[in-house]
Amino acid sequence: MIFHSTSKKPIVIVGNGVRESGAADILHEFYEKTKIPVLTTMNAVDLMQDEWKLGFIGTYGHRVANMIVSQCDLVIAIGARLGLRQTGNKKEYFAPNAKLIRADIDQSELSRTVKNDEEKYLIDAKEFLSKLLAENIPTYSEWNSKCFQAKAILSPFDKELGNLCIEYISSLLPDDPLVAVDIGQNQCWAAQSLTLKGKNGRILIGGSYGSMGCGLPYAIGSSIYLKKQPIYCITGDGGLQMNIQELQTVASEQLPIKIFVINNKTLGKITEIQRGGYNEHYLITTESSGYVAPDFEKISNAYGIRSTTVYSYLELESFKDWLYDLEPCLFNIILPEATWLLPKMNWNEKEMLPLLDSNIMQQVKDILS
Repeated sequence: MIFHSTSKKPIVIVGNGVRESGAADILHEFYEKTKIPVLTTMNAVDLMQDEWKLGFIGTYGHRVANMIVSQCDLVIAIGARLGLRQTGNKKEYFAPNAKLIRADIDQSELSRTVKNDEEKYLIDAKEFLSKLLAENIPTYSEWNSKCFQAKAILSPFDKELGNLCIEYISSLLPDDPLVAVDIGQNQCWAAQSLTLKGKNGRILIGGSYGSMGCGLPYAIGSSIYLKKQPIYCITGDGGLQMNIQELQTVASEQLPIKIFVINNKTLGKITEIQRGGYNEHYLITTESSGYVAPDFEKISNAYGIRSTTVYSYLELESFKDWLYDLEPCLFNIILPEATWLLPKMNWNEKEMLPLLDSNIMQQVKDILS
């Protein structure tokens, strides 16, 4: 037996290894059978969508996901490396009350120790999930329901304009879309707030590849592979400039790629670091410190791609028809420069910032206890 039958509050954490092994359907079957809450890493956030979604763990993860990890008594991590951005700098704060079971196909990942008494399985994620599915595991509907209760309480918080913008974009997309996401603030906002309708959509995230500008090439490759199917690309003003010449590919091949530029006219993730770690000493990352974002509408039009600039994400409703036809387009969505990423895990602490009202936090902990 892999599963610990004495567990009262188990969770599963899945990484992109589950997707790569072709085990997504088995994961969904396992969840439907056991109702054990499933959390994801950022790279695998699209594995649990629609009403199944609780969130992803880690530095910029969902507050409720990290709280569930802190309150559970068993973690089964499958195809998830559990690196520092997922566990935090002080490993004793990660799932402090839980037994840890790790399944990974990479021996070098398993060679790292997250918890001293963890159980490790060097195994393909699909094979591991198949073994779990075959075990006689009880149903955890009540515990699962409590986790979603906690999510409902916390969902109104931690929403910057970037999150609200992504939520609104989600509402406009068709069922089961394919969304390519760039690197930067837009990546974290998308992972936090892009909830796809249906179970078969995909969110392509660069993750540890970490190269700004990857969003548009991801979208191009996906559209060509899928015989010019509409693809939705979320990028930032900094990221798009890294590969802006690829608008020529979109135009010349007439690929129906719908580009959303989340444009706060800053190199956002770097300004986050300069703001928090360098006393707001910005250098070539904001307009006032030397960074320049071009007029993306004019550049897009110059390539022959229709484009518009909106100063409120709500204006996208007027261009909804653009999202469903077979022509490329670009939306230049202007946000204020000071649009931040929240929440954020304090590297050496237990709680996420900003701190919420203690009564609300206690209410959630009582539900999960």
